[in-house]
Amino acid sequence: MTRLAARYAELIDGGELRPDPQQAAAVAALDDLQDRLEARCADRGWIARLLDRKPDRTRGAYLWGAVGRGKSMLMDLFYETLKIERKRRVHFHAFMIDVHAALKKARQCEQGDPIATVAQTIAKGVRLLAFDEMVINNSADAMIISRLFTALLDHGVTVVATSNRPPRDLYKDGLNREHFLPFIATIEAENDVVALNGPTDYRRDRLGDAGLWHVPNGPAATAALSETFFRLTDYPPSDQAHVPSCDLALGGGRTLHVPKALKGVAVFSFKRLCGEPRGASDYLAIARTFHAVIVVGIPVMGPEMRNEAARFVTLIDALYEYRVKLLASADAEPDGLYPAGDGRFEFDRTVSRLLEMRSDAYLDLGHGSDATTAGD
Repeated sequence: MTRLAARYAELIDGGELRPDPQQAAAVAALDDLQDRLEARCADRGWIARLLDRKPDRTRGAYLWGAVGRGKSMLMDLFYETLKIERKRRVHFHAFMIDVHAALKKARQCEQGDPIATVAQTIAKGVRLLAFDEMVINNSADAMIISRLFTALLDHGVTVVATSNRPPRDLYKDGLNREHFLPFIATIEAENDVVALNGPTDYRRDRLGDAGLWHVPNGPAATAALSETFFRLTDYPPSDQAHVPSCDLALGGGRTLHVPKALKGVAVFSFKRLCGEPRGASDYLAIARTFHAVIVVGIPVMGPEMRNEAARFVTLIDALYEYRVKLLASADAEPDGLYPAGDGRFEFDRTVSRLLEMRSDAYLDLGHGSDATTAGD
């Protein structure tokens, strides 16, 4: 198996990647982690394994930076070239869904501290946990993660994570954040924190001149959006039958099935997003989780679809607030989507936002809500 640094050099030599000093620094840190982690796993003798002794802790890595700087790509290369067996790579949101389910089961068994039980179960199966797109959005997750990660570290699990935020900004302005601060200190103490904030958004470059709004709905529009999805995610089109999906937690025990979800890009149908009862909190969960959203099958909406039109307005507000890149297929351009009906005057604001979301100024903005958008 080719080592991480060698594989990265091959990609640059082959023209698939450009030389990038910040990526090179991250590669050096991850390559060093590979050496240390593989050595620790190799040195752990059969007696320790037989007695199930906790392995020595190996310092991990936390890669943070704006969207499109190569964090997920580098972590994938690290994971693929790491020569240990007990490893797991997972999207952070999917991991939290699994954790909540495991905690519920542990509470039902009433066998002591459920977080300690779940941490022990996870640690038995992995030596490395690689998290993509770490983000903390609510107080429940903040408290769980703080205790769970501390327990995992105590069990000798090494963590590699990517995030759009530096550790100090995790759960920023969150409720009771002071209780979360010790966890931030733990992240900084137990991981090499590496910034990837170069000037180039490679995903934006990859988007290139791809059309964002395809009219009308139909095979041609579907094919164009499919091609863009694979361009943004690096997923092989030849394996499109196996594109990952996920269940997005919406709060209150509800979930939304996302039929295609990979590397922060999600695909939805208009019917699933706006044809079913949903509220602003649902759309905000989508906007926080994905940096790019593809919506297919947007119809022209008449007065009889005023509820769908109102939900569409709320959806676009959420995506705009978080500077999510929107790609869509529709039966009309934005100004023709809702020609008449209740709320038509308010819909004009949505039309304006949809047009702005196709501008270079908007597309150059990073995903998130802590900076001013291009207009409004």
